[in-house]
Amino acid sequence: MNYLLDNPDTELIFQEILVQIKRYKNGDVVNSMQKRGVNYKVNYGVSIPMLHQVASQYTQNHLLALKLWTKQWRETMILATLLEQPDEVTENQIDFWVRNFSSIELAEQAAMNLFTKTNFAYKKAFEYSIGKKLLVKIVGLLMIGRLALTDTDAPDEYFDHFFELMPPLSKDSQLATVFSRVFIQIGMRNLNLHELTMRHAEILKTIDSEVSRQHAELILTELDCEEVVEIVQRRSIKS
Repeated sequence: MNYLLDNPDTELIFQEILVQIKRYKNGDVVNSMQKRGVNYKVNYGVSIPMLHQVASQYTQNHLLALKLWTKQWRETMILATLLEQPDEVTENQIDFWVRNFSSIELAEQAAMNLFTKTNFAYKKAFEYSIGKKLLVKIVGLLMIGRLALTDTDAPDEYFDHFFELMPPLSKDSQLATVFSRVFIQIGMRNLNLHELTMRHAEILKTIDSEVSRQHAELILTELDCEEVVEIVQRRSIKS
């Protein structure tokens, strides 16, 4: 990843942000996260809505985002995903960030706030989904789901390759928290993808894996209900 020369204005903003983080610290939240096994190098327990409020006070700034990420606090890393400029991000940069993820929370925030807004979002979503590390796979899946929800102008063909990932990923019980949710999100995009998702979920039922079959049942149950079908039909009409 590229490093930029520091400047006084950015350093001043950086220091202001650190002061705000400490001002909004919440020890109860930190203790709760630790009990759930969510650990960071430094964690002040600032809520996500409060971090969004802090970020809203500043314009996006590539150098500032790099400084925030390098600090390696929970809050500074999340703020880095909010204050980075998507057009300035490089593939090497997000590869470096992903390799250093330590929690699903950070993976979710990065995927939602930044990664899916880059010019190489689909490429990285596919690449990460077939990665070796669990959190890398989770980032990829979260990106797929987020793109299905937000990139309304993307053609359906952009999601075809992701269906190829369903059988192998469906067997991984560690992905249970995100797998079904992501493919339900694809299936709710429009009638065509709804049909494709249902068809591929049926294939999962034939796999010699209890985890895969459980995913299949959940996906089919969610997508085949009357309320969801009505939502998909309305979305298809609008598109």
